[in-house]
Amino acid sequence: MGPYYVIIIPALGGLIIGPIINAFSRETKGHGVPEVMLAVANAGGRIRPRVAVVKALASSICIGSGGSVGREGPIVQIGSALGSSLAQVFNLTEEKTKILVACGAAGGIAATFNAPLAGIFFSLEVILREYGPRHFSSVVLSGVTAAITSRYFLGDHPAFLTPTYQLLSLWEMPLYFIFGFLTAGAAWLFIKVLYKSEDLFKLIKIPEYIKPAMGGLLVGLIGLYFPQIFGVGYESIELALSGKIVFGTVVLLVFFKILATSLTLGSGGSGGVFAPSLFIGAMLGEAFGKLTQILMPDIAIPPGACALVGMGATFAGAAQAPISAILILFEMTGDYKIILPLMITCVISTVVIKRLTKESIYTLKLVRRGINIQKIEGMDLMEEINVFDAMFKKITTVEETTSVKNVDLLFKSTRYRGFSVLDQKNNLVGIVTPKDVNQALVEGKPEVPVKEIMTKNVVVCYPDENLKTALGKLGEKEVAQIPVVERDNPGHLIGLVTRKSIIAAYNQALKEKS
Repeated sequence: MGPYYVIIIPALGGLIIGPIINAFSRETKGHGVPEVMLAVANAGGRIRPRVAVVKALASSICIGSGGSVGREGPIVQIGSALGSSLAQVFNLTEEKTKILVACGAAGGIAATFNAPLAGIFFSLEVILREYGPRHFSSVVLSGVTAAITSRYFLGDHPAFLTPTYQLLSLWEMPLYFIFGFLTAGAAWLFIKVLYKSEDLFKLIKIPEYIKPAMGGLLVGLIGLYFPQIFGVGYESIELALSGKIVFGTVVLLVFFKILATSLTLGSGGSGGVFAPSLFIGAMLGEAFGKLTQILMPDIAIPPGACALVGMGATFAGAAQAPISAILILFEMTGDYKIILPLMITCVISTVVIKRLTKESIYTLKLVRRGINIQKIEGMDLMEEINVFDAMFKKITTVEETTSVKNVDLLFKSTRYRGFSVLDQKNNLVGIVTPKDVNQALVEGKPEVPVKEIMTKNVVVCYPDENLKTALGKLGEKEVAQIPVVERDNPGHLIGLVTRKSIIAAYNQALKEKS
């Protein structure tokens, strides 16, 4: 086939990974980090053990066959799945499970990129989304241990060999400030094209496991003319850092890499968005550096330095994680002299993109599925507990034909503050309280059936409502208890919720959480 084999190879990779993902672990599709974030926020850190195996296999095949993705997303999901599996084996608490998930993510990044600080802060900033002392020590130990192990087997050297950077003029700083806006634009375009690609592939009416092959075929067509877009792309990044790619090519590679990565992931491939972000930023940086050399040679930014800064700033904007981006680039290059322009562009990129979109490239995937992770994380504990978990399931009821005096005797023998009243078909028709009974006795109606004195407009709760809603109903109606009925069958009584049961459930949940 001559050079045209590159069109077929990515499609063959898609044909292999499509059935694997759809048959064994659908959560391994895509870049993986959002699924880990969701597991931490909403599932107590529980991730299925098979995720580690399937993600490793699918991502390896996708990257190896030319898919335009990175290895950061896979290693985060693999490490997190291993940490979660370990916690599940030892039946650890929810809080400790989340910490082990974070440890797995930190260790994976620290080992893969020889960057322990980056792994630690990525895990805290993106996965846990908080910096707490109870998390920090464990995550640090994991990141350091992983980095030491990696260095023993793979050697201690930076991920990228970069030219020495020197700040030649203070006028470079305003140029980096402007460049921060450009990287924000590139990150925003990357996010938009990626999820637009997902939408377009959803409209195609073919089996899901075939779509990665279609995406691979389109990536192959791009790679026929621009082979730099295949795989992780670190070799091309190093060429950009050395300023060895011509101006026109680097400009085109910015857009074709965005398109190729979007096609790979949008069609259902498996891999990360970190390496593509670095690639896009490096190409954009070299282009901007070369442009400053043409327009203002006296204060121009070295293309290699600008490429390096662009890598960090583009990822900072896409992930909305400036601290992680700064540390990752600093550790991956080992060049501290670049830190000042790097901080400027990363912060500018993050601030600007937050004005364009509230969601990062990770959280937007969840929001599109109707999951607001920020709302979940800020949720009150009372909103996390369902009425079903707090209600009394064994309850005493009375029939509607029971006399007032018999209900009075039942109140005196049990000291309950109310009974649910059922008809002959065992459907809830009302509720009777001691106040109702006493009023009937004062009026001389001891033999009257309870259906004549009961409250018929009953306030009810549903088992899937949260305790905050139930407590609001108790306070609004000033009642001591509320019947719980099935949502689909409002006459079917299944329990009773009271202030006492709500407090007991809340205390139990608080105890488990702490």
